[in-house]
Amino acid sequence: MAVPVTGSAWVKCFHRSVAGAPRLICFPHAGGSASSFHWLSQALSPAVEVLALQYPGRQERLVEEPIDDLYALVDRVVPEVRKWCDRPFALYGHSMGATLAFETAGRLEQTGLKPQILFVSGRRAPRRGAESERYRLDDEGLIEEIKRLNGTDAGVLDSDELIRMVLPTIRSDYRAIETYRYRPQPARACPVVALAGDHDPDTEIADVEAWREFTTGDFTLHTFAGGHFFADDNKEQVGAVVAGHLTPGAAR
Repeated sequence: MAVPVTGSAWVKCFHRSVAGAPRLICFPHAGGSASSFHWLSQALSPAVEVLALQYPGRQERLVEEPIDDLYALVDRVVPEVRKWCDRPFALYGHSMGATLAFETAGRLEQTGLKPQILFVSGRRAPRRGAESERYRLDDEGLIEEIKRLNGTDAGVLDSDELIRMVLPTIRSDYRAIETYRYRPQPARACPVVALAGDHDPDTEIADVEAWREFTTGDFTLHTFAGGHFFADDNKEQVGAVVAGHLTPGAAR
Protein backbone atom coordinates (compact mmCIF):
# COMPACT_ATOMS: atom_id res chain seq x y z
CA MET A 1 0.00 0.00 0.00
CA ALA A 2 1.39 3.40 -1.00
CA VAL A 3 2.27 5.59 1.98
CA PRO A 4 0.93 9.17 1.82
CA VAL A 5 3.20 12.10 2.66
CA THR A 6 0.34 14.19 4.01
CA GLY A 7 -3.45 14.39 4.21
CA SER A 8 -6.17 13.10 6.51
CA ALA A 9 -8.35 10.05 7.00
CA TRP A 10 -10.40 11.12 3.97
CA VAL A 11 -7.75 12.72 1.73
CA LYS A 12 -4.32 11.32 0.86
CA CYS A 13 -1.36 12.97 -0.87
CA PHE A 14 1.44 10.66 -2.06
CA HIS A 15 3.96 13.12 -3.54
CA ARG A 16 5.18 16.63 -2.74
CA SER A 17 4.41 19.45 -5.13
CA VAL A 18 5.82 22.91 -5.81
CA ALA A 19 4.40 25.80 -3.81
CA GLY A 20 1.01 26.92 -5.11
CA ALA A 21 0.63 23.99 -7.53
CA PRO A 22 -2.95 23.38 -8.72
CA ARG A 23 -4.71 20.49 -7.03
CA LEU A 24 -6.32 17.47 -8.66
CA ILE A 25 -8.71 15.75 -6.25
CA CYS A 26 -9.36 12.13 -7.27
CA PHE A 27 -12.38 9.91 -6.57
CA PRO A 28 -11.81 6.12 -6.75
CA HIS A 29 -14.00 3.52 -8.42
CA ALA A 30 -16.28 1.06 -6.60
CA GLY A 31 -14.10 -1.08 -4.36
CA GLY A 32 -11.16 1.22 -5.03
CA SER A 33 -8.93 3.06 -2.60
CA ALA A 34 -6.84 6.22 -2.60
CA SER A 35 -3.77 4.27 -3.70
CA SER A 36 -5.41 3.52 -7.07
CA PHE A 37 -4.30 7.05 -8.02
CA HIS A 38 -0.72 6.72 -6.82
CA TRP A 39 0.46 6.34 -10.42
CA LEU A 40 -1.27 9.57 -11.47
CA SER A 41 0.21 11.44 -8.51
CA GLN A 42 3.65 10.20 -9.50
CA ALA A 43 3.09 11.20 -13.13
CA LEU A 44 1.90 14.75 -12.39
CA SER A 45 4.05 15.75 -9.42
CA PRO A 46 5.56 18.16 -8.60
CA ALA A 47 3.72 20.44 -11.06
CA VAL A 48 0.29 19.28 -9.81
CA GLU A 49 -0.64 18.25 -6.29
CA VAL A 50 -2.71 15.09 -6.62
CA LEU A 51 -5.01 14.26 -3.72
CA ALA A 52 -6.98 11.01 -3.55
CA LEU A 53 -10.05 10.28 -1.47
CA GLN A 54 -10.11 7.34 0.91
CA TYR A 55 -13.70 6.23 1.49
CA PRO A 56 -14.56 4.32 4.69
CA GLY A 57 -14.27 0.52 4.60
CA ARG A 58 -10.92 0.02 2.83
CA GLN A 59 -7.21 -0.18 3.60
CA GLU A 60 -6.49 1.60 6.91
CA ARG A 61 -10.23 2.43 7.18
CA LEU A 62 -11.25 -1.20 6.75
CA VAL A 63 -12.88 -1.41 10.20
CA GLU A 64 -15.19 1.50 9.37
CA GLU A 65 -18.63 0.83 7.91
CA PRO A 66 -18.74 1.56 4.15
CA ILE A 67 -21.40 3.98 2.90
CA ASP A 68 -23.90 2.32 0.56
CA ASP A 69 -25.82 5.43 -0.53
CA LEU A 70 -24.13 7.76 -3.01
CA TYR A 71 -25.86 10.93 -1.82
CA ALA A 72 -24.92 10.08 1.77
CA LEU A 73 -21.33 9.65 0.59
CA VAL A 74 -21.50 13.06 -1.12
CA ASP A 75 -22.66 14.56 2.19
CA ARG A 76 -19.53 13.20 3.86
CA VAL A 77 -17.11 13.94 1.04
CA VAL A 78 -17.98 17.59 0.31
CA PRO A 79 -16.84 19.05 3.69
CA GLU A 80 -13.55 17.14 3.36
CA VAL A 81 -12.93 18.33 -0.19
CA ARG A 82 -13.77 21.95 0.70
CA LYS A 83 -10.73 22.01 3.00
CA TRP A 84 -8.49 21.65 -0.06
CA CYS A 85 -10.14 24.26 -2.31
CA ASP A 86 -7.98 27.19 -1.22
CA ARG A 87 -6.10 27.19 -4.53
CA PRO A 88 -7.04 26.30 -8.14
CA PHE A 89 -8.38 22.75 -8.17
CA ALA A 90 -9.89 20.15 -10.47
CA LEU A 91 -11.80 16.93 -9.80
CA TYR A 92 -11.13 13.51 -11.36
CA GLY A 93 -13.36 10.48 -10.84
CA HIS A 94 -13.28 6.99 -12.33
CA SER A 95 -16.44 4.88 -12.71
CA MET A 96 -18.44 5.33 -9.48
CA GLY A 97 -15.96 8.06 -8.63
CA ALA A 98 -16.96 10.01 -11.74
CA THR A 99 -20.56 10.27 -10.56
CA LEU A 100 -19.40 11.16 -7.06
CA ALA A 101 -17.08 13.85 -8.45
CA PHE A 102 -19.93 15.22 -10.59
CA GLU A 103 -22.25 15.52 -7.59
CA THR A 104 -19.46 17.02 -5.49
CA ALA A 105 -18.74 19.60 -8.19
CA GLY A 106 -22.39 20.64 -8.10
CA ARG A 107 -22.36 21.14 -4.35
CA LEU A 108 -19.13 23.13 -4.53
CA GLU A 109 -20.38 25.37 -7.33
CA GLN A 110 -23.48 26.15 -5.28
CA THR A 111 -21.18 27.72 -2.68
CA GLY A 112 -19.05 29.62 -5.19
CA LEU A 113 -16.21 27.10 -5.49
CA LYS A 114 -15.79 26.29 -9.17
CA PRO A 115 -13.45 23.47 -10.21
CA GLN A 116 -11.15 24.34 -13.10
CA ILE A 117 -12.11 21.05 -14.76
CA LEU A 118 -14.24 18.01 -13.99
CA PHE A 119 -12.64 14.81 -15.34
CA VAL A 120 -15.11 11.92 -15.69
CA SER A 121 -13.56 8.56 -16.53
CA GLY A 122 -15.10 5.21 -17.44
CA ARG A 123 -18.64 6.23 -16.57
CA ARG A 124 -21.79 6.91 -18.56
CA ALA A 125 -23.50 10.25 -18.11
CA PRO A 126 -26.44 10.42 -15.70
CA ARG A 127 -29.76 9.15 -17.09
CA ARG A 128 -27.97 7.04 -19.72
CA GLY A 129 -28.86 3.36 -19.57
CA ALA A 130 -30.36 1.14 -16.92
CA GLU A 131 -28.20 0.21 -13.97
CA SER A 132 -27.45 -3.43 -13.27
CA GLU A 133 -27.96 -4.80 -9.77
CA ARG A 134 -24.65 -6.49 -9.17
CA TYR A 135 -24.84 -5.72 -5.48
CA ARG A 136 -27.59 -8.36 -5.27
CA LEU A 137 -25.35 -11.14 -6.64
CA ASP A 138 -24.13 -13.88 -4.33
CA ASP A 139 -20.44 -13.82 -3.43
CA GLU A 140 -19.40 -16.09 -6.30
CA GLY A 141 -21.33 -14.04 -8.83
CA LEU A 142 -19.89 -10.78 -7.54
CA ILE A 143 -16.36 -12.15 -7.70
CA GLU A 144 -16.91 -13.21 -11.32
CA GLU A 145 -18.18 -9.74 -12.15
CA ILE A 146 -15.09 -8.14 -10.61
CA LYS A 147 -12.86 -10.48 -12.63
CA ARG A 148 -14.75 -9.57 -15.81
CA LEU A 149 -13.95 -5.90 -15.31
CA ASN A 150 -10.35 -6.59 -14.18
CA GLY A 151 -10.81 -4.08 -11.40
CA THR A 152 -9.12 -5.83 -8.50
CA ASP A 153 -5.61 -7.19 -8.15
CA ALA A 154 -5.52 -10.89 -9.07
CA GLY A 155 -3.64 -11.68 -5.85
CA VAL A 156 -6.63 -10.44 -3.84
CA LEU A 157 -9.11 -12.51 -5.84
CA ASP A 158 -6.96 -15.62 -5.50
CA SER A 159 -6.89 -15.35 -1.71
CA ASP A 160 -10.06 -16.48 0.03
CA GLU A 161 -9.10 -14.57 3.17
CA LEU A 162 -8.45 -11.31 1.33
CA ILE A 163 -11.52 -11.46 -0.85
CA ARG A 164 -13.74 -12.06 2.18
CA MET A 165 -12.26 -8.92 3.73
CA VAL A 166 -12.92 -6.64 0.76
CA LEU A 167 -16.10 -8.12 -0.74
CA PRO A 168 -18.51 -6.38 1.69
CA THR A 169 -17.01 -3.01 0.77
CA ILE A 170 -17.21 -3.75 -2.97
CA ARG A 171 -20.85 -4.83 -2.58
CA SER A 172 -21.63 -1.67 -0.61
CA ASP A 173 -20.03 0.53 -3.30
CA TYR A 174 -21.98 -1.25 -6.03
CA ARG A 175 -25.18 -0.67 -4.10
CA ALA A 176 -24.32 3.03 -3.79
CA ILE A 177 -23.80 3.56 -7.51
CA GLU A 178 -26.48 1.16 -8.75
CA THR A 179 -29.22 2.70 -6.60
CA TYR A 180 -28.14 6.26 -7.48
CA ARG A 181 -30.80 8.24 -9.28
CA TYR A 182 -29.96 11.56 -10.87
CA ARG A 183 -31.82 14.53 -9.39
CA PRO A 184 -32.42 17.34 -11.92
CA GLN A 185 -30.12 20.28 -11.25
CA PRO A 186 -28.29 23.06 -13.11
CA ALA A 187 -25.53 21.98 -15.48
CA ARG A 188 -21.98 22.35 -14.21
CA ALA A 189 -20.31 25.65 -15.02
CA CYS A 190 -16.86 24.06 -15.18
CA PRO A 191 -15.50 22.37 -18.32
CA VAL A 192 -15.95 18.59 -18.45
CA VAL A 193 -13.28 16.25 -19.83
CA ALA A 194 -14.45 12.66 -20.39
CA LEU A 195 -12.16 9.65 -20.74
CA ALA A 196 -13.23 6.21 -21.93
CA GLY A 197 -11.93 2.82 -23.03
CA ASP A 198 -12.95 1.78 -26.53
CA HIS A 199 -13.76 -1.77 -25.37
CA ASP A 200 -15.34 -1.06 -22.00
CA PRO A 201 -17.96 -3.79 -21.45
CA ASP A 202 -19.88 -1.52 -19.09
CA THR A 203 -19.81 1.84 -20.87
CA GLU A 204 -20.62 2.74 -24.47
CA ILE A 205 -18.69 5.67 -25.96
CA ALA A 206 -21.98 7.40 -26.88
CA ASP A 207 -23.05 7.26 -23.24
CA VAL A 208 -19.76 8.84 -22.15
CA GLU A 209 -20.07 11.53 -24.80
CA ALA A 210 -23.48 12.42 -23.31
CA TRP A 211 -21.62 14.14 -20.45
CA ARG A 212 -21.53 17.18 -22.74
CA GLU A 213 -25.18 17.75 -21.76
CA PHE A 214 -24.14 18.38 -18.16
CA THR A 215 -21.87 21.39 -18.57
CA THR A 216 -22.31 24.93 -19.82
CA GLY A 217 -18.54 25.03 -20.34
CA ASP A 218 -16.32 23.24 -22.83
CA PHE A 219 -16.55 19.49 -23.33
CA THR A 220 -13.79 17.17 -24.52
CA LEU A 221 -13.82 13.39 -25.02
CA HIS A 222 -10.67 11.26 -25.06
CA THR A 223 -10.78 7.56 -25.92
CA PHE A 224 -8.11 4.98 -25.20
CA ALA A 225 -7.51 1.39 -26.18
CA GLY A 226 -8.82 -0.89 -23.45
CA GLY A 227 -11.69 -1.85 -21.22
CA HIS A 228 -13.19 -0.42 -18.07
CA PHE A 229 -9.79 0.09 -16.44
CA PHE A 230 -8.13 1.42 -19.60
CA ALA A 231 -5.79 3.65 -17.60
CA ASP A 232 -3.93 0.59 -16.29
CA ASP A 233 -2.56 -0.01 -19.81
CA ASN A 234 -2.33 3.65 -20.85
CA LYS A 235 -0.87 5.43 -17.84
CA GLU A 236 1.56 7.58 -19.81
CA GLN A 237 -1.11 8.67 -22.29
CA VAL A 238 -3.78 9.33 -19.66
CA GLY A 239 -1.30 11.24 -17.52
CA ALA A 240 -0.32 13.37 -20.51
CA VAL A 241 -3.98 14.16 -21.30
CA VAL A 242 -4.72 15.19 -17.74
CA ALA A 243 -1.53 17.26 -17.51
CA GLY A 244 -2.36 18.98 -20.79
CA HIS A 245 -5.79 20.07 -19.59
CA LEU A 246 -4.41 21.28 -16.27
CA THR A 247 -1.92 23.58 -18.00
CA PRO A 248 -3.04 27.18 -17.30
CA GLY A 249 -5.27 28.45 -20.09
CA ALA A 250 -5.59 25.05 -21.79
CA ALA A 251 -9.17 24.34 -20.69
CA ARG A 252 -11.64 26.91 -19.50
